[in-house]
Amino acid sequence: MSATRPLIWAVVSVACLLGGCAQMSQDGPLASREQAAPVVDDDAYCRTNGGEPGSSAYVACRKNRDVAASRAASSDRYERAHKNMAERMLNGQ
Repeated sequence: MSATRPLIWAVVSVACLLGGCAQMSQDGPLASREQAAPVVDDDAYCRTNGGEPGSSAYVACRKNRDVAASRAASSDRYERAHKNMAERMLNGQ
């Protein structure tokens, strides 16, 4: 009985480690998610939804689009940095 206990702990440990690796790989590379996002021209979008260039609605639309784009870029950089840190920790660097 006492000889099987370390074997059970070893199997459980390996299962946990492999489960963590499987979870990391489900997200996929960042490049594939970026390519999947449709590219929309801000000017055309704001002309359709905001009005004529120069109007306050158009200017507000362009400002909102710029803020959303900068937040998305910041989020991608943060996610990439976090992924790199996790990989360095797993590799012992």
